[in-house]
Amino acid sequence: MNRELFRLDEISWRGLCMDLLRNAWMILMAAAAVWFAATGLYNITYEPAYTASATLVVTVRGESSAYSSLSVASSMADVFGQVFQSEALRNRIIEDVGEEIQGTITCAPIEETNLLVLSTTCPDPRQAYLFINSALQHYEEVAGDVFANASLQIVQEPEVPSEPSNSSWLLTRRTLLALGGAFAMACLICLFYVLRFTVKNAVCASRQLDGRIRGTIPFERKSGALLQEGSIWKQEKSKQALLLTSPLVSMDFAEAQRRAEARTEAHMRRKGQQVLLVTSVTENEGKSTIAANIALAMAEKHKKVLVVDGDLRQPSQYKIFERRERRGSSLENVLKDGTDWHDVVMYNEKDSISQIFQFRAASDPSRLMNRLAETGLVEEWKQEFDYIVIDCSPTAVSTDAEIWIALADTVLLVVREDWADVRVINDTVDMIWQSGKDFAGFVLNAFHREWAAGSSEYGYGGYGQEKG
Repeated sequence: MNRELFRLDEISWRGLCMDLLRNAWMILMAAAAVWFAATGLYNITYEPAYTASATLVVTVRGESSAYSSLSVASSMADVFGQVFQSEALRNRIIEDVGEEIQGTITCAPIEETNLLVLSTTCPDPRQAYLFINSALQHYEEVAGDVFANASLQIVQEPEVPSEPSNSSWLLTRRTLLALGGAFAMACLICLFYVLRFTVKNAVCASRQLDGRIRGTIPFERKSGALLQEGSIWKQEKSKQALLLTSPLVSMDFAEAQRRAEARTEAHMRRKGQQVLLVTSVTENEGKSTIAANIALAMAEKHKKVLVVDGDLRQPSQYKIFERRERRGSSLENVLKDGTDWHDVVMYNEKDSISQIFQFRAASDPSRLMNRLAETGLVEEWKQEFDYIVIDCSPTAVSTDAEIWIALADTVLLVVREDWADVRVINDTVDMIWQSGKDFAGFVLNAFHREWAAGSSEYGYGGYGQEKG
């Protein structure tokens, strides 16, 4: 299928914010990198300049009128500037201080006054001070005739500059640049989230997935159990799986599992099916827990249910139900040693289900899976149980799922929020149909409550509705 341009209602704003939060370190690293880059570039390119200044007053010789002095200062400002910037004066200064002076000298009038500001700017503060002092001492020797009718008197003596007079825009704006780098990284993370072709909410699932949505399981965090030690109650993190029969799970979670099972069973009942294969495209999508809960929900209806851990590579049903290994009681023993499957079935009296476990990764799973099709096990199970729920390895991990698909009546795919690529999921559905098997649909797993979601089943906007 071809993907259309994304729509705003297919984006989980909560998921987007959580993605930003999870990648906050990248945002901080981008800000730090820009800050240090600006600092490094500043250190490489910045050349400090030091300015020493003196304030001079212009007076007309033989005149006491302030107006005359003001007029002379205004008219002579350019002349004074040319004199102080002349090569003759510079050469006299070099001769006086005994070293080459790297810098400039300027002379600027203060408006509407008879004051002039003489400034020297050099890369070294010492040279700036020597430059201006020598200029004040020797300017009359160089251009005495120019100043015949006017005299300069020092109002403010020059001082050795203590800090640079210039600044670098990199230094003054590096904080702003760092914030810009952080913002750019945040935008990049948002762009990657939006363009990531995964199922981000139920609306996206209904539009993008090629099949019916049989249910949506809300995200459930393991809350832990209260344990009493003497007179003190402590909450210990629970290691139990999220089973609908557990008192630690929420009612929303348990009821969502039962509703998904009811829709799946109704589909199987209409088509006279018994064997349900539960799988996913990638790892860690929660397929094993979904398979266990579907079996438990079926058993609650007094159905005779067999749960088979068909994942010979990374089995997990024994962890979910907290069962310890019993010698010779694995599915591997049935396939490898020819052990009667009746001898490895464990009956769970608490939940009223039968189970065939695999307690560790098989030594040669590919060979065992090839033998599975020859044993006729599935047909034997169908004779003794109402429903058989098989948990197998993800389709992207190995070809084991294809062998189980050939033996099952129908397939249920578990899709976790923002996890697997939609194109790969739909390719898997196409593979199921092409194999001639029935596809029951999808169970959306670990979907978070949307912010500002409308009222609906269990408070999850649109999650309870099947795709028509």
